[in-house]
Amino acid sequence: MLEGLKNISKIPELQKRILFTFLLLAVYRIGAHVPTPGIDTAALAAFFEQAKGSLLGLFDMFAGGALSNLSVFALGIMPYISASIILQLLTVAVPYLEKLSKEGEAGRRKITQYTRYGTVVLSLIQGFGISIGLENMAGPTGASIVITTGWAFRLMTVITLTAGTAFIMWLGEQITEKGIGNGISLIIFAGIVVRGPEAIINTFRLLFSGEMGIFFILILILMMVLVIGVIVFVESGQRRIPVQYAKRIIGRKMYGGQSTHLPLKVNSAGVIPPIFASSIIMFPATIANFIPHPWMKAVAGELIPGRVGYELLYVAFIVFFCFFYTAVTFNPVDVADNMRKYGGYVPGIRPGKKTAEYIDDVLTKLTFGGAIYVSAVCVLPSILISSFNVPFYFGGTALLIVVGVALDTAGQIETHLLTRQYEGFMKKGKIARRR
Repeated sequence: MLEGLKNISKIPELQKRILFTFLLLAVYRIGAHVPTPGIDTAALAAFFEQAKGSLLGLFDMFAGGALSNLSVFALGIMPYISASIILQLLTVAVPYLEKLSKEGEAGRRKITQYTRYGTVVLSLIQGFGISIGLENMAGPTGASIVITTGWAFRLMTVITLTAGTAFIMWLGEQITEKGIGNGISLIIFAGIVVRGPEAIINTFRLLFSGEMGIFFILILILMMVLVIGVIVFVESGQRRIPVQYAKRIIGRKMYGGQSTHLPLKVNSAGVIPPIFASSIIMFPATIANFIPHPWMKAVAGELIPGRVGYELLYVAFIVFFCFFYTAVTFNPVDVADNMRKYGGYVPGIRPGKKTAEYIDDVLTKLTFGGAIYVSAVCVLPSILISSFNVPFYFGGTALLIVVGVALDTAGQIETHLLTRQYEGFMKKGKIARRR
């Protein structure tokens, strides 16, 4: 890892990609502090001070504090994630979208375009719901959060929040295309990490004031280190299915005959399930928080991290998206057909259908284990933290996203380094041949 970081300085293109990524993330963080017009920021800050530990606090964590400031990026990237979920579900159910998904790059571009449209529609709906809710909200002192209510404020809020989400979506796509790592995941990563210093300062403040003991803080740190260790260990875990390639004679040369393996990750879905699950739960719960109706308030009261209803729903969605995302991204039938096409087979398993069934069985068991692991990492620390009233939301979900995105980004940097090294070898080979 350290050797790889040293080699970054030798590759100008990689340096430009990393610098480009940091610049766009800096733009995102600057935008998170640009307020939406017509809001009393003091009353809003007092309201969110009471909402810590609730689902609004969790939503604010994913938005990097933009919701508590009601900045132009208050909706964050969640509408884009919700639109992506809807499109992926529709891809399985709608033949036209299923056909597009199999048309290669052109089909993926079309689906991405539909995802953008869906993001704008969801942003308009959420923006309008938030504008209505803000007019009915008041701070602890009874002061109204909205300075001047009416349709002018609602339209301005809807346009501002929708434009902000569209801009974040563009930033994420630019980072993915011209930077390093998955842009959407890095934006969520930046929003979580930026709250770290504030959480540390608050913890020390409570320690010095006597509200938290040093023993409890040490236990909390130990638990976080343990969770990080488990995440790193499991995320790097693989089940390697042995694959043997038969010898083939083409012309006067013999090809094949080597042994290799098919690597299957324990958690092949990565950080996608908790992000998708949080997005699904947040959409109705956020609307419920802003609508002053007894039934909606009861719903919002149950959908709080640490409550049994929220955690059960969260685990159910995580398990579903672990299996769903794995099924979308990995097709055992296609893998088995490609192996048979090139003369490969799993020892002791007949090629074709039997191989596909064997791979599917192994993948199902791995995915189930991965779903249990992701659920435990996301839920157990959150329950412990909510039970002990820790003054910041930094549970297993945040740790899983931060560590998972960091590992993925480091892997992509390593891939770029290896690519450049191979290119260097090829150039040396050409020079040697010319000589």
